[in-house]
Amino acid sequence: MNIQRSIAMAALTAGILAGCATHAQSDKGKIGLQLYSLRAQLGQDISKLDEVRDWGVKDVELAGTYGKSPEDFKAELDKRGLVAVSGHFSYDEWARDPEAVATQAEKLGLTYAGCAWISHNEPFDEAQCRKAAAVFNHAGEVAAKHHITFFYHTHGYEFRPFENGTLFDLLLRETNPDQVKFEEDIFWVADAKVDPAQLLLANPNRFVMLHIKDMKKGAPVGFLPAHSGPSDNVVAGQGELDMPGIIKAAQQIGVKYYFIEDESSISEQQIPQTIAYLKTWLSE
Repeated sequence: MNIQRSIAMAALTAGILAGCATHAQSDKGKIGLQLYSLRAQLGQDISKLDEVRDWGVKDVELAGTYGKSPEDFKAELDKRGLVAVSGHFSYDEWARDPEAVATQAEKLGLTYAGCAWISHNEPFDEAQCRKAAAVFNHAGEVAAKHHITFFYHTHGYEFRPFENGTLFDLLLRETNPDQVKFEEDIFWVADAKVDPAQLLLANPNRFVMLHIKDMKKGAPVGFLPAHSGPSDNVVAGQGELDMPGIIKAAQQIGVKYYFIEDESSISEQQIPQTIAYLKTWLSE
Protein backbone atom coordinates (compact mmCIF):
# COMPACT_ATOMS: atom_id res chain seq x y z
CA MET A 1 0.00 0.00 0.00
CA ASN A 2 1.54 3.32 -1.06
CA ILE A 3 2.15 6.25 1.28
CA GLN A 4 -0.58 8.44 -0.23
CA ARG A 5 -3.18 5.73 0.26
CA SER A 6 -2.00 5.06 3.80
CA ILE A 7 -2.39 8.74 4.70
CA ALA A 8 -5.83 8.90 3.11
CA MET A 9 -6.95 5.79 4.95
CA ALA A 10 -5.68 7.15 8.27
CA ALA A 11 -7.62 10.37 7.75
CA LEU A 12 -10.77 8.49 6.84
CA THR A 13 -10.35 6.22 9.85
CA ALA A 14 -10.32 9.23 12.17
CA GLY A 15 -13.54 10.52 10.66
CA ILE A 16 -15.28 7.18 10.94
CA LEU A 17 -14.23 6.69 14.53
CA ALA A 18 -15.60 10.12 15.39
CA GLY A 19 -18.88 9.71 13.52
CA CYS A 20 -19.98 6.12 14.09
CA ALA A 21 -19.45 5.47 17.78
CA THR A 22 -23.15 5.21 18.60
CA HIS A 23 -23.83 2.80 15.75
CA ALA A 24 -20.89 0.62 16.73
CA GLN A 25 -22.42 -0.19 20.09
CA SER A 26 -25.85 -1.11 18.70
CA ASP A 27 -24.94 -4.59 17.41
CA LYS A 28 -21.72 -6.38 18.20
CA GLY A 29 -22.32 -8.96 15.47
CA LYS A 30 -23.09 -12.68 15.27
CA ILE A 31 -20.77 -15.67 15.22
CA GLY A 32 -21.24 -18.11 12.35
CA LEU A 33 -19.41 -20.95 10.62
CA GLN A 34 -18.47 -21.33 6.97
CA LEU A 35 -19.26 -25.00 6.39
CA TYR A 36 -16.30 -25.27 4.02
CA SER A 37 -14.37 -25.70 7.27
CA LEU A 38 -15.89 -29.20 7.44
CA ARG A 39 -15.88 -29.93 3.71
CA ALA A 40 -14.19 -33.32 4.02
CA GLN A 41 -16.39 -34.44 6.90
CA LEU A 42 -19.69 -33.30 5.38
CA GLY A 43 -18.75 -34.83 2.06
CA GLN A 44 -18.72 -38.22 3.77
CA ASP A 45 -21.49 -37.80 6.33
CA ILE A 46 -24.07 -35.02 6.39
CA SER A 47 -24.85 -35.83 10.03
CA LYS A 48 -21.62 -33.98 10.89
CA LEU A 49 -23.95 -30.97 11.00
CA ASP A 50 -24.81 -32.24 14.48
CA GLU A 51 -21.34 -31.13 15.56
CA VAL A 52 -22.00 -27.58 14.37
CA ARG A 53 -25.19 -27.49 16.40
CA ASP A 54 -23.41 -28.91 19.44
CA TRP A 55 -20.80 -26.13 19.23
CA GLY A 56 -23.63 -23.68 19.82
CA VAL A 57 -23.45 -22.16 16.34
CA LYS A 58 -26.74 -21.23 14.70
CA ASP A 59 -25.79 -19.18 11.65
CA VAL A 60 -23.88 -20.89 8.84
CA GLU A 61 -22.47 -19.97 5.47
CA LEU A 62 -22.58 -22.47 2.63
CA ALA A 63 -20.09 -23.51 -0.03
CA GLY A 64 -22.10 -26.21 -1.77
CA THR A 65 -24.80 -28.64 -0.63
CA TYR A 66 -22.84 -31.90 -0.78
CA GLY A 67 -24.89 -33.56 -3.49
CA LYS A 68 -28.26 -32.62 -2.02
CA SER A 69 -30.91 -30.39 -3.57
CA PRO A 70 -31.32 -26.93 -2.00
CA GLU A 71 -34.59 -28.05 -0.45
CA ASP A 72 -33.12 -31.24 1.03
CA PHE A 73 -30.04 -29.49 2.36
CA LYS A 74 -32.16 -26.77 3.95
CA ALA A 75 -34.22 -29.51 5.60
CA GLU A 76 -31.02 -30.97 7.09
CA LEU A 77 -30.16 -27.56 8.50
CA ASP A 78 -33.70 -26.92 9.74
CA LYS A 79 -33.91 -30.08 11.81
CA ARG A 80 -30.77 -29.04 13.64
CA GLY A 81 -31.84 -25.44 14.17
CA LEU A 82 -29.18 -24.13 11.79
CA VAL A 83 -29.84 -21.10 9.59
CA ALA A 84 -28.11 -20.61 6.24
CA VAL A 85 -27.48 -16.88 6.21
CA SER A 86 -25.01 -16.74 3.35
CA GLY A 87 -23.66 -18.87 0.53
CA HIS A 88 -20.84 -18.93 -2.02
CA PHE A 89 -21.49 -19.74 -5.67
CA SER A 90 -18.99 -19.82 -8.51
CA TYR A 91 -18.10 -16.78 -10.58
CA ASP A 92 -18.91 -18.69 -13.75
CA GLU A 93 -22.41 -19.50 -12.46
CA TRP A 94 -23.06 -15.85 -11.69
CA ALA A 95 -21.73 -14.79 -15.09
CA ARG A 96 -23.70 -17.43 -17.01
CA ASP A 97 -27.10 -17.47 -15.26
CA PRO A 98 -27.49 -15.24 -12.20
CA GLU A 99 -31.23 -15.89 -12.15
CA ALA A 100 -30.61 -19.62 -11.60
CA VAL A 101 -28.16 -18.87 -8.79
CA ALA A 102 -30.53 -16.44 -7.10
CA THR A 103 -33.37 -18.96 -7.35
CA GLN A 104 -31.20 -21.62 -5.70
CA ALA A 105 -30.17 -19.15 -2.98
CA GLU A 106 -33.81 -18.30 -2.35
CA LYS A 107 -34.69 -21.99 -1.91
CA LEU A 108 -31.92 -22.21 0.69
CA GLY A 109 -33.35 -19.20 2.51
CA LEU A 110 -30.19 -17.12 2.13
CA THR A 111 -29.94 -13.45 3.01
CA TYR A 112 -26.59 -13.09 1.21
CA ALA A 113 -25.38 -14.91 -1.89
CA GLY A 114 -21.97 -14.23 -3.34
CA CYS A 115 -18.82 -15.19 -5.11
CA ALA A 116 -15.59 -16.29 -3.44
CA TRP A 117 -13.21 -16.25 -6.41
CA ILE A 118 -13.01 -14.42 -9.72
CA SER A 119 -12.07 -16.78 -12.55
CA HIS A 120 -9.05 -15.10 -14.13
CA ASN A 121 -5.73 -15.55 -15.85
CA GLU A 122 -2.66 -14.41 -13.95
CA PRO A 123 -1.85 -11.68 -13.51
CA PHE A 124 -5.24 -10.31 -12.52
CA ASP A 125 -5.45 -7.00 -14.38
CA GLU A 126 -7.63 -3.99 -15.14
CA ALA A 127 -9.56 -5.63 -17.97
CA GLN A 128 -10.45 -8.67 -15.87
CA CYS A 129 -11.33 -6.48 -12.92
CA ARG A 130 -13.71 -4.36 -15.00
CA LYS A 131 -15.31 -7.50 -16.43
CA ALA A 132 -15.84 -8.83 -12.90
CA ALA A 133 -17.40 -5.53 -11.85
CA ALA A 134 -19.92 -5.84 -14.70
CA VAL A 135 -20.74 -9.43 -13.68
CA PHE A 136 -21.17 -8.36 -10.07
CA ASN A 137 -23.42 -5.42 -10.92
CA HIS A 138 -25.72 -7.67 -12.94
CA ALA A 139 -25.66 -10.32 -10.22
CA GLY A 140 -26.52 -7.67 -7.65
CA GLU A 141 -29.53 -6.51 -9.67
CA VAL A 142 -30.84 -10.05 -10.12
CA ALA A 143 -30.25 -11.04 -6.49
CA ALA A 144 -32.02 -7.92 -5.25
CA LYS A 145 -35.18 -8.97 -7.09
CA HIS A 146 -35.14 -12.08 -4.91
CA HIS A 147 -34.57 -9.95 -1.78
CA ILE A 148 -31.01 -11.28 -1.51
CA THR A 149 -27.83 -9.22 -1.20
CA PHE A 150 -24.94 -10.10 -3.51
CA PHE A 151 -21.37 -9.97 -2.18
CA TYR A 152 -17.79 -10.71 -3.16
CA HIS A 153 -15.32 -12.44 -0.83
CA THR A 154 -11.82 -10.95 -0.96
CA HIS A 155 -8.61 -12.76 -1.74
CA GLY A 156 -5.14 -11.40 -2.39
CA TYR A 157 -4.92 -10.91 -6.13
CA GLU A 158 -7.30 -7.90 -6.13
CA PHE A 159 -4.68 -5.83 -4.30
CA ARG A 160 -2.23 -5.54 -7.17
CA PRO A 161 -1.18 -1.91 -7.66
CA PHE A 162 -3.35 0.11 -10.02
CA GLU A 163 -3.06 3.85 -10.63
CA ASN A 164 -2.80 5.48 -7.17
CA GLY A 165 -4.27 2.50 -5.35
CA THR A 166 -5.13 -1.12 -6.13
CA LEU A 167 -7.39 -3.11 -8.40
CA PHE A 168 -9.63 -3.62 -5.37
CA ASP A 169 -10.18 0.14 -5.30
CA LEU A 170 -11.24 -0.09 -8.95
CA LEU A 171 -13.62 -2.93 -8.13
CA LEU A 172 -15.17 -0.83 -5.38
CA ARG A 173 -15.59 2.18 -7.66
CA GLU A 174 -17.06 0.21 -10.54
CA THR A 175 -19.69 -1.68 -8.54
CA ASN A 176 -23.04 -0.44 -7.26
CA PRO A 177 -22.60 0.22 -3.51
CA ASP A 178 -26.27 -0.52 -2.86
CA GLN A 179 -26.32 -3.94 -4.55
CA VAL A 180 -22.73 -5.22 -4.35
CA LYS A 181 -21.32 -5.75 -0.87
CA PHE A 182 -18.15 -7.43 0.36
CA GLU A 183 -17.00 -10.11 2.77
CA GLU A 184 -13.48 -9.60 4.06
CA ASP A 185 -11.37 -12.71 4.52
CA ILE A 186 -8.93 -11.27 7.01
CA PHE A 187 -6.35 -14.03 6.44
CA TRP A 188 -6.01 -13.50 2.69
CA VAL A 189 -6.13 -9.72 2.99
CA ALA A 190 -3.27 -9.85 5.49
CA ASP A 191 -1.39 -12.25 3.22
CA ALA A 192 -1.51 -9.55 0.53
CA LYS A 193 0.16 -7.22 3.07
CA VAL A 194 -2.96 -5.09 3.51
CA ASP A 195 -4.19 -4.15 6.99
CA PRO A 196 -7.62 -5.83 7.45
CA ALA A 197 -8.82 -3.28 10.01
CA GLN A 198 -7.84 -0.28 7.90
CA LEU A 199 -9.50 -1.79 4.83
CA LEU A 200 -12.77 -2.08 6.75
CA LEU A 201 -12.58 1.44 8.11
CA ALA A 202 -11.79 2.88 4.69
CA ASN A 203 -14.94 1.27 3.22
CA PRO A 204 -17.56 1.40 5.97
CA ASN A 205 -20.59 0.98 3.72
CA ARG A 206 -19.35 -1.98 1.69
CA PHE A 207 -18.31 -4.72 4.11
CA VAL A 208 -21.14 -6.70 5.71
CA MET A 209 -19.39 -9.95 6.73
CA LEU A 210 -15.98 -11.27 7.80
CA HIS A 211 -14.19 -14.56 7.44
CA ILE A 212 -12.41 -15.14 10.72
CA LYS A 213 -9.18 -17.12 10.59
CA ASP A 214 -5.91 -16.26 12.24
CA MET A 215 -2.44 -16.73 10.73
CA LYS A 216 0.29 -18.78 12.35
CA LYS A 217 3.01 -16.59 13.79
CA GLY A 218 5.95 -16.36 11.42
CA ALA A 219 3.98 -17.66 8.43
CA PRO A 220 5.41 -16.39 5.15
CA VAL A 221 3.40 -13.66 3.51
CA GLY A 222 3.93 -12.04 0.18
CA PHE A 223 2.17 -9.63 -2.04
CA LEU A 224 1.44 -12.18 -4.76
CA PRO A 225 1.23 -15.04 -5.19
CA ALA A 226 -0.06 -15.84 -1.73
CA HIS A 227 2.49 -17.67 0.39
CA SER A 228 0.40 -18.69 3.38
CA GLY A 229 -1.95 -21.64 3.18
CA PRO A 230 -4.47 -23.80 5.05
CA SER A 231 -1.80 -25.25 7.32
CA ASP A 232 -1.18 -21.70 8.56
CA ASN A 233 -4.75 -21.33 9.90
CA VAL A 234 -4.68 -21.19 13.70
CA VAL A 235 -7.15 -20.49 16.50
CA ALA A 236 -8.33 -16.88 16.51
CA GLY A 237 -6.32 -14.82 18.95
CA GLN A 238 -3.32 -17.17 18.89
CA GLY A 239 -1.75 -16.02 15.64
CA GLU A 240 -0.14 -13.16 13.82
CA LEU A 241 -3.21 -11.03 13.14
CA ASP A 242 -4.35 -8.14 15.32
CA MET A 243 -7.66 -9.79 16.07
CA PRO A 244 -8.83 -7.23 18.67
CA GLY A 245 -8.11 -4.38 16.25
CA ILE A 246 -9.88 -6.12 13.38
CA ILE A 247 -12.97 -6.95 15.43
CA LYS A 248 -13.17 -3.44 16.86
CA ALA A 249 -12.95 -1.97 13.35
CA ALA A 250 -15.62 -4.37 12.10
CA GLN A 251 -17.91 -3.47 14.99
CA GLN A 252 -17.25 0.19 14.35
CA ILE A 253 -18.67 -0.04 10.82
CA GLY A 254 -21.50 -2.39 11.77
CA VAL A 255 -20.36 -5.72 10.28
CA LYS A 256 -23.20 -8.16 10.91
CA TYR A 257 -21.70 -11.64 10.64
CA TYR A 258 -18.35 -13.15 11.63
CA PHE A 259 -18.06 -16.50 9.88
CA ILE A 260 -15.28 -18.73 11.13
CA GLU A 261 -13.48 -20.41 8.25
CA ASP A 262 -10.80 -22.85 9.30
CA GLU A 263 -9.24 -24.55 6.30
CA SER A 264 -6.71 -26.55 8.31
CA SER A 265 -6.69 -30.33 8.68
CA ILE A 266 -7.45 -29.91 12.40
CA SER A 267 -10.45 -27.59 12.00
CA GLU A 268 -12.64 -29.71 14.32
CA GLN A 269 -10.15 -29.14 17.13
CA GLN A 270 -9.66 -25.44 16.46
CA ILE A 271 -13.19 -24.24 15.72
CA PRO A 272 -14.53 -24.61 19.30
CA GLN A 273 -11.55 -22.62 20.58
CA THR A 274 -12.16 -19.88 18.04
CA ILE A 275 -15.83 -19.77 19.00
CA ALA A 276 -14.87 -19.33 22.65
CA TYR A 277 -12.50 -16.51 21.73
CA LEU A 278 -15.07 -14.70 19.61
CA LYS A 279 -17.68 -14.94 22.37
CA THR A 280 -15.54 -12.59 24.41
CA TRP A 281 -16.12 -9.97 21.71
CA LEU A 282 -19.45 -10.68 20.07
CA SER A 283 -23.04 -11.08 21.15
CA GLU A 284 -25.25 -13.87 19.92
